[in-house]
Amino acid sequence: MTYDNDAVRAVLDAARAEGRTALTAPEGKRITDAYGIPTPAEGLAETVDEAVSLADRIGFPVVLKIVSPDILHKTDAGGVRVGLGSCAEVRGAFTAIVDNARSYDPKARIQGVQVQQMIPDGGQEVIVGAVTDPTFGKVVAFGLGGVLVEVLGDITFRLAPATEDDALSMLDGIRAAEVLRGVRGGPAVDRVALADLIVRVSRLVADFPEITEVDLNPVFATASGVLAADVRLLIGDPAPQERRRYSREEILGAMRRLMQPRSVAVVGASNEQGKIGNSVMRNLIDGGFPGEIHPVNPKADDILGRKAYKSVTDVPGEVDVAVFAIPAKFVPAALEEVGRKGIPNAVLIPSGFAETGEHELQRRIVEIAEEHGVRVLGPNIYGYYSTWQDLCATFCTPYDVKGPVALTSQSGGIGMAILGFARTTRTGVSAIVGLGNKSDVDEDDLLTWFGEDDRTQCIAMHLEDLKDGRAFVEAARATVPRKPVVVLKAGRTAAGAKAAGSHTGALAGDDAVYDDILRQAGVIRAPGLNEMLEYARALPVLPTPQGDNVVIITGAGGSGVLLSDAIVDNGLSLMEIPDDLDAAFRRFIPPFGAAGNPVDITGGEPPSTYEATIRLGLEDPRIHSLVLGYWHTIVTPPMVFAELTARVVEEFRARGIAKPVVASLAGDTEVEEACAYLFERGVVAYPYTTEKPVAVLGAKYRWARSAGLLT
Repeated sequence: MTYDNDAVRAVLDAARAEGRTALTAPEGKRITDAYGIPTPAEGLAETVDEAVSLADRIGFPVVLKIVSPDILHKTDAGGVRVGLGSCAEVRGAFTAIVDNARSYDPKARIQGVQVQQMIPDGGQEVIVGAVTDPTFGKVVAFGLGGVLVEVLGDITFRLAPATEDDALSMLDGIRAAEVLRGVRGGPAVDRVALADLIVRVSRLVADFPEITEVDLNPVFATASGVLAADVRLLIGDPAPQERRRYSREEILGAMRRLMQPRSVAVVGASNEQGKIGNSVMRNLIDGGFPGEIHPVNPKADDILGRKAYKSVTDVPGEVDVAVFAIPAKFVPAALEEVGRKGIPNAVLIPSGFAETGEHELQRRIVEIAEEHGVRVLGPNIYGYYSTWQDLCATFCTPYDVKGPVALTSQSGGIGMAILGFARTTRTGVSAIVGLGNKSDVDEDDLLTWFGEDDRTQCIAMHLEDLKDGRAFVEAARATVPRKPVVVLKAGRTAAGAKAAGSHTGALAGDDAVYDDILRQAGVIRAPGLNEMLEYARALPVLPTPQGDNVVIITGAGGSGVLLSDAIVDNGLSLMEIPDDLDAAFRRFIPPFGAAGNPVDITGGEPPSTYEATIRLGLEDPRIHSLVLGYWHTIVTPPMVFAELTARVVEEFRARGIAKPVVASLAGDTEVEEACAYLFERGVVAYPYTTEKPVAVLGAKYRWARSAGLLT
């Protein structure tokens, strides 16, 4: 693609020189022409006679629109007339439009009236636009358009500039995607032309950061091409790049010393129980951290049997991490000493910074840290756990169950919920990290590290915002091909849409953009805290599926129906059982049972029926995943079901046949013990729910597709 960037630059510079934030229709036409964006034939008329002449040259019917840099919403001002089929109609419409505009805003500068070719009836009305998101920067949007665009709200977003593949995925990403393929005998739209238009708009806003919003609505998409009937462009000052960016090598170097330290200093260590500095020291010592632990306190010589130092600069040798347990007002001076000592990481537990309105104090510590090359975790955090290093650098309860899951949280309360869940479920973790105010180290730093950490197989992150959405997307894209990334994004609001100057801007609520961009990055978004924790716990347990065919085997017809609903809700595919497989299942189930899918073996069957059907499901290569529905009976008690299922699954995995198996157990309280038994042996099982096991399976499938492991 080639673009006339000089033409665009001339238009933008002229508009900004006049202090304008919106471009007129003729200016928009020059920009769309420069980027090859197809629009109808048009011209600017300053008088009635010019309007008639233009209409006659373009050809009837025509559309007339007011042209004013002060009137953004032309329809609201009575500034639009459509379907004008004669010179007389053009004359009358020109006068009416100008009069309406002057009544709407007497101070508005009226430059004339745009005379535009009337687009013939037919084609699908869509919207193509772009906005400047505070988290992700330039994003391109696509959805159903026309006058009901904001009512329908059927729109999707991608980072700009978008690729052709991104654009094509957007066409399939709206709820009404089937409309574009042709319905009720109508022709499908030209997908190539529509995707090309999306790419051109995304390239435009990426090339010119001062273009804050683009709105092409409606765009008429037909089988033979696309045409943007109305163009709206808003401009402003490009957002400054405030955050310092680190290279991948710099991030990994600092995070390695943070997560695998050999020496830790505790600034504010204390002998007094109840003090944060005492709790941190006790957790480090009692947790068995094998490295050096250096208490720092100017008023003590010895803390918990360890030599105390007046200043961190007095500590001998290299120190990897300084954990702060002092009041906020003393942090800047102590951080200066950490910098002079050459310590690469500071973990700031204390509160009293930006979260309480002390923005200047937080800005000061960031400046000090950057000056000395210190990476700062926090402030306002509970600390962090690095279990494989036996490191518990926190004032909260210790945790030492080692495993493959890394968890982070922006909130201390959520962090403690994570800890409680991990303890209750015996979830093995590689790390639990608090992020707090994220003055420096944030999710993309930790994601970069956990992506490389061999001990970590799944990463789950609670976040309220992202400081640098594009850096996070970059880190996620590098990580997802190797391991799942689960995100719980809090704050599902669209408050930012209220002040938008275009349809696209009004539709780009915070959550809508987050949802699509996180999906574009391959991230699994959890709807709630429990789901995030369950996904993190379960995804490392499940093998990667090798195909889409899911089969339900159940002892209860009711559970089978609910499990089928859950399959659909989670975007999974129930396998259509071929005749030979149907006959094979029927050999093991009673005549009043039901094959097909779900396979209903009925509730009164002995353990041998469960075992035979599960074996068949694992043996047949056409079946890729199993969902088991168990119903508590005395004939097959819960632990009998659990033991036989775990035994059969383990047998097949030993033979190299590893398929995801999830189970829903309905029954008395004994099913809880059975579920725990299954979970520990690689079968993701939950009591009293048909939704949760299938949701976990769905999350595994979403990751496998994002990772390119499943087409």
